[in-house]
Amino acid sequence: MPDMSYVLFQQEDGGLQFVEMPASHAYQLSALNLRLHKELSKLTADNVPVLPKAVAECRGLEVLDESIVPIGGLTYINELERSFASIREQAYPLVSLLTEIRALQAQLEQWYEEEGLL
Repeated sequence: MPDMSYVLFQQEDGGLQFVEMPASHAYQLSALNLRLHKELSKLTADNVPVLPKAVAECRGLEVLDESIVPIGGLTYINELERSFASIREQAYPLVSLLTEIRALQAQLEQWYEEEGLL
């Protein structure tokens, strides 16, 4: 079984979301999230997505509430890419942010493919 980590996100309403990531890529997702939050205020479009905030990373995860199911890393990054690609703005920093999202997306696709999980 591959070495996995989890990134814990806190949603705007206080809810929690866990994203399961390859351990080698979890930090990249956390750093990307922090960068996205830093740059969101610079976007002028009216359809900027509301993002949860990365608050923790952990290696092991035992969820006691059965209603909380971890989200796969590739699923999460694909949704993130779609939400940012739909923003009606073509200027920096959006182009730069999309490039970063898509770079991590490509890395995850390659990782999942190499692990035979796609």
